[in-house]
Amino acid sequence: MTRHSACSLTCNCLGSLAPDEAALSRAGFAPEGGVATELCGQDLNLLSDAVGLALQEGRDLVIGCRRKEGLFRDLLAGSEIDLSPGFVDVHAHALWSDEAAAAGPKLAALHAKAAVELPPVKTVTYESQGVTLILGRDERALDLARALQGQLDVTVLLQPRAEALPRSGDAFPVAQGLVKKAEGWLGGFKLVIDAYALSPPAPRSGYSFGEGRDGAVSNCDLVIDLTGAAPLFSAHDLRPGYLRDDPARPGVVAELALKAAGMIGTFDKERYVSLNPGLCAHSRNRLSGCSNCVDLCPTGAITPGGDVVSIDPMICAGCGQCAAACPGGAISYDLPPVGTVAQQLRAMLTAYEAAGGTRQPVLLFADSKHGMALIELSARLGRGLPAHVLPFEVNELTRLGPDALAAALAWGADVLLLAPERPGHPLEGLEATLGLIGDLTGPMGYAADRLVLLQTDDPEVLERHLRQPRSGPNPAASRFLPPSDKRGLMLTALTELNRLAPAPQSRVPLAKGAPFGAVVLDTSACTLCMACAGACPAGALIDNPESPMLRFTESACLQCGICEATCPEKAITLTPQVDFTAWDQPKRVLHEEEPFCCTGCGTGFGTRSGIERIMAKLEGHWMFTGARGNTGISMLTLCEDCRVKRAAEAGFEAHH
Repeated sequence: MTRHSACSLTCNCLGSLAPDEAALSRAGFAPEGGVATELCGQDLNLLSDAVGLALQEGRDLVIGCRRKEGLFRDLLAGSEIDLSPGFVDVHAHALWSDEAAAAGPKLAALHAKAAVELPPVKTVTYESQGVTLILGRDERALDLARALQGQLDVTVLLQPRAEALPRSGDAFPVAQGLVKKAEGWLGGFKLVIDAYALSPPAPRSGYSFGEGRDGAVSNCDLVIDLTGAAPLFSAHDLRPGYLRDDPARPGVVAELALKAAGMIGTFDKERYVSLNPGLCAHSRNRLSGCSNCVDLCPTGAITPGGDVVSIDPMICAGCGQCAAACPGGAISYDLPPVGTVAQQLRAMLTAYEAAGGTRQPVLLFADSKHGMALIELSARLGRGLPAHVLPFEVNELTRLGPDALAAALAWGADVLLLAPERPGHPLEGLEATLGLIGDLTGPMGYAADRLVLLQTDDPEVLERHLRQPRSGPNPAASRFLPPSDKRGLMLTALTELNRLAPAPQSRVPLAKGAPFGAVVLDTSACTLCMACAGACPAGALIDNPESPMLRFTESACLQCGICEATCPEKAITLTPQVDFTAWDQPKRVLHEEEPFCCTGCGTGFGTRSGIERIMAKLEGHWMFTGARGNTGISMLTLCEDCRVKRAAEAGFEAHH
């Protein structure tokens, strides 16, 4: 929710900054008590006054300083005040810039973002007792064990034929073997080891191992891999509790010992995503549908689990590609949810305009580790961000899907996504999202440079890109209120983009795999068995309980393909597209037939063509000839209730 009439505090940092009080006031963020000189020092009383006012009037608090965020939070916590303020980095994000004098509307936008309340963060907990398995090929594995043996419960597993010598004082077991299978996380690893053999506790001249056995199991809290072989896990650097490095790198033993020593105890991690099984289109009746999330997950945290997928939060590293690619919103990213992100985006752009911003705004999405650091470098050592560039911090760029990006464009902003030259995990999901939006907005007449991915580690490259002149007038901007769900936001944003487009389209064809499209039905083959409607995970295909009829809501169709695979008559094909006209026609009739009316009570059941087709096929069959056969044929003309009643009266087997 948006914090209406939030108490705002802004500081000029001992005169080194010049926040535009008038621009803030125009957007509803007039600083309480005026612009402070030293909010963290001599003007600390303004914080006290604003806190009192916020508590008295039920308002929330926005503080225009992140340099001293820790101090302000400690003061509030020490006073046992139940108030969680929003913070604005007025320094690096706005006023450390060669365009600081024009940054008033940007300041208002940043305050508006901070004034959107964030939902509580869910967490998962790792518990490590320090049981550590060190995998190695030589003496360095033993050196690491010696460095850790007084701090962790260490075991060394050497590869067969490894060369290493014991030393006096070694108090850890040494075994040999090869890891066949590994699974788990910090505090919960399980390794299956072949050729496992344990060395005697006090070997004389070298380690000796007896005959190995296969299938030995090691349960441990921490795995340190110095084998130099292929990693045990995909995206191994994102697996909690698995430390791997090049054993030949100088200083590797000391570095790993320092890291490992701190990995004992209880650790909380954010729970990045949540799953709504009722919306998952992964499978139905053992027929595969959507597998976007399984294909994109770099850590293997998402696995098939019957009709729906299963997500292991202990392994999930939070890249968010699953949520971005999920066509129906079954997987949602929770840091924060897409509905909150949409509220923040709209609040920023609305405040920017209200404060007097006239230049085309650019939303600069940057991740917490790389992008924000690059912006800070530019602000401290370079030209800083231009006044029309609104930074938006996200946990991971890859969590951004077509919903949020299309909404940002529809609300009138250009979008720049700032990524490192060598990202920590693949960007294929994000690149597919950008391709989808380009396929949609290109035919509408929007310029391709309205949505750009910039991969750089150089702040000067970022500065040059942001200062490139923009051609053409500002695009028309919508102000639609965002739905809280991913699918609803995506549909609304695309509809608004098309409504305001230079060249509005009624239909845009898309490539296979797009999350929008039509079901094309061969009515001559369709028997209205309704198997497709029963299997459709999105409710796009719907029957009519009153009549033999198949209806279709195109805006709900995920193009998962389950209906096509389910249809016994192969009457369904899929056409990926966005048809804005069809989106306005829910429950469009694809096929209907005259019902067959029960000859006993007149109730409609089945289709006339279907019953007549069955009767025609049975005509002449020896089981349906003669008096008894004619009775059997007549039973086909009865509804279920009348058939049972007739069978009971005549002592006849209803399903003869």
